[in-house]
Amino acid sequence: MSISKEIELRFCSDVGLVDLLQEFSDSVSKAAGFDADGQYWIGLAVREAVTNAILHGNKEDRSKVVELAFGICEDRLRIVVRDQGKGIDESKIPDPLDPKNLLKAGGRGIFFVRSFMDSVKFRSRPEGGQELIMEKLRSQKNQGEQE
Repeated sequence: MSISKEIELRFCSDVGLVDLLQEFSDSVSKAAGFDADGQYWIGLAVREAVTNAILHGNKEDRSKVVELAFGICEDRLRIVVRDQGKGIDESKIPDPLDPKNLLKAGGRGIFFVRSFMDSVKFRSRPEGGQELIMEKLRSQKNQGEQE
């Protein structure tokens, strides 16, 4: 996978930035050739991932940084969200579809990210922190083909 364009942002752990970052994501996904539906779902995934990095990863510590990177590839958009937190054990993420979790207010962010994106991976960073790598493939329709 060859990245033709790469954009990286670094910002403090402030949930007040999430709307702006989602708008930025919408612009990047549009520039990458995604249609309005694709832009919407990518934007929601970015919103959830960044919110989790700020709230759960960095514990809203404004001295800690979140990094958001977009890699525009020929057939996909690759998005990486990095925090400076302790990381998570994927096996301990509760299943939001489990009947005992249905009425809980939170716990759906990662479920949504996995639903909206084609590939989602977590990685603990050797220097500390967590990295979430998401990819959204461009369909033939998104690449300008007619159905």
